[in-house]
Amino acid sequence: MIGNRMFAYALLASAAMPVNGQDAPGVPPSSVVIPSASVRSKAALDEPSGPPRYMPGLPEGTPADAGELTPPAPVTLFTDALQRSYWTHPNLLAQRARVRSADYRMPQARAASGPSISAEASYGYQRDNVELSTGSWAARSGWASTASAIVNQPLYTFGRNAAGEHQAGAEIAFERASLRTTEMETLFGAIAAYAGLLRDRSDIGVVADDLALLERELSDNKARFEKREVTVSDLQQVETRVEQARAQMLLARRTASSAEANFLAAIGAPAGNLQPPNPLSMPVASLEEAYAYADSNSPVLAAAYAPERISRAARDGARADMLPRFDLRGRADYGTISPYHDDPRQTTLRGEVVVSAPVFASGALRARSQEAEAANDADWRLLDAALRQNRFEVASAWNDWVATSAAIDPLRRSAEQARAAFDGALLQEKAGFRTTLDVLQLARDLLSARSSYNAATANAYIAQARLLAAMGALEQSWLFPDAPVYDPDAHYQRTKNDGMIPVIVPALRAVDGVTLGGGKNRAVRDPAASTAAPAVTIPPPAAQPVPTGQEDRTGSGIIPFAVDSCGEA
Repeated sequence: MIGNRMFAYALLASAAMPVNGQDAPGVPPSSVVIPSASVRSKAALDEPSGPPRYMPGLPEGTPADAGELTPPAPVTLFTDALQRSYWTHPNLLAQRARVRSADYRMPQARAASGPSISAEASYGYQRDNVELSTGSWAARSGWASTASAIVNQPLYTFGRNAAGEHQAGAEIAFERASLRTTEMETLFGAIAAYAGLLRDRSDIGVVADDLALLERELSDNKARFEKREVTVSDLQQVETRVEQARAQMLLARRTASSAEANFLAAIGAPAGNLQPPNPLSMPVASLEEAYAYADSNSPVLAAAYAPERISRAARDGARADMLPRFDLRGRADYGTISPYHDDPRQTTLRGEVVVSAPVFASGALRARSQEAEAANDADWRLLDAALRQNRFEVASAWNDWVATSAAIDPLRRSAEQARAAFDGALLQEKAGFRTTLDVLQLARDLLSARSSYNAATANAYIAQARLLAAMGALEQSWLFPDAPVYDPDAHYQRTKNDGMIPVIVPALRAVDGVTLGGGKNRAVRDPAASTAAPAVTIPPPAAQPVPTGQEDRTGSGIIPFAVDSCGEA
């Protein structure tokens, strides 16, 4: 619909004339015309018009300190940012609602093993003409009422009902795994937005320092030009770099503004004077341990196990459809002896055990069972693919985190040496031992070194968060052990037995599921499943003193992120 509308706008714009002879600055004459409301074509269905209506509200059970509704106050602390995102992000709230919706599939599936009662009542008119002899007719007519109640209780379905219950459980498990994935994506997005904004704000300071150095160099060169100590070419070179630095400042502000918007989208509140983020602790000390942790905790693998169980339950149900079933049925009727009047009345009670079985379906049932078998095999193989992909994500995130973290100290020392080289070159330039071009090149090296160091401090932190997410550890309970956590099991426990008759139905459910087993996770069949990718090798650092703490040693105003090695922060 949007594409069609834009195409219509383009057609209108191509044929329109300038409005009052005026065109927007920088726009070719008569190239764009915005159609009026009367020109816009209406869709076949009514569309909502006007701005959205606002009615702030959070789900029941949201902690009171998760964030005020409107307007949200600027966030300054890392903990507050992640808590607000965890409890108020729309995508996460929607997935929690999907999990609650899926919970109701279990009582629906269990209801198939319980009794069902239906009732019907009728009051109707009937008229019959009966020919007694040729040309002689007798008519009978009248009104009569009847009422019936039908009870049906499955006794044994050879796994049909149990397969439906297993399928419902697997569907709930899939939604829960999707919820964990969404939670980790939300928390990772909040961490990346927080660290990215700190990085981009710091980058403005780096570019501003570079611009100040170049402007000071330009001022010095102008003074030296008046004394005929430098040529006009030297002066023009500095002016070129100053203009480039001013353009870089605009681009840096543009990037930071985009980061501010991303922060608002990820957190749900504007960013204030952000404090350095909390250190992230790791539950593992090696890539091999990361693999093992992910195998047990990754929601991606849990989400891959669930579809296999869903299709396996569908296969079991298709197989059971080829077998008989036993049902207990009862019927009670209250009606009339004659269909033409209500008197006299009669009652009927009937109970029976019904055995029903498919006899011949021209191969349709067997074909359906074989189709379900092949579909289940496909989902089983996709489990192997999910394991491969998850191990790739773990290895990639691990190597990225380790390498980027190891690069921070060399980049810091590089920035320190670049600053010292630039300061020395300024003195040598005044003494005539360095050219203006040499100084400008060293200024560029200093900007590059400081920008790289600034990016590395943030990227290492983001890479660590990505690794935690790939392993399945980037959760509220791991990041903030003492903070409240959303528990999807609480709603499930309240709803799973809705409407179920005690004792009788649980016994019938247990008998019906004997032949199917417990619907457990299947083994991985991939021959390469036990093969691990190599971890990145970090050479030992050079023997030199390494500064401690978080004091600024680069002259850039950058506070390095707290990057924790393996273990507790």
